[in-house]
Amino acid sequence: MLLRRTLVDAGLATYKAKIKYNRTRPFVAANDISCYPQDEEKLRKDGSYPSGHSAYGWAWALILAEMVPDKADAIIQRGYQFGLNRVVCGVHWQSDVNAGRVVAAAVVAQLHTNADFKAQFVAAQKEVQAALANHPTPDCALEQEAAAR
Repeated sequence: MLLRRTLVDAGLATYKAKIKYNRTRPFVAANDISCYPQDEEKLRKDGSYPSGHSAYGWAWALILAEMVPDKADAIIQRGYQFGLNRVVCGVHWQSDVNAGRVVAAAVVAQLHTNADFKAQFVAAQKEVQAALANHPTPDCALEQEAAAR
């Protein structure tokens, strides 16, 4: 529930700027294809700046890193890579991703002032800690190797 809520909060926080700037996406500007051909028709009509995916991906990384501090480095690295993938796939410019991360940081800071969020965070943290105690951490070496390239 916490991540679903944050998806909405961080992702939608980008839309006023998206509508105002209506920036052309890289694959459209280059008359090329993206990694998401099935989404291209919709993406052509949706502004690139700032990146909503990067916003919610970074928000999740910030929240999960706080929730599981002993895995914070790996979580932050994965959240960072999530945004870079949007650039590699041609659906965002780097500045779109950077702006999405700024939006996410602002949203997460604001959420920390909200009593409902704080209560959901504590409940989710307990749930995650219990899950980690009962299940070994998966080997993410393959993903880390791919991200390092």
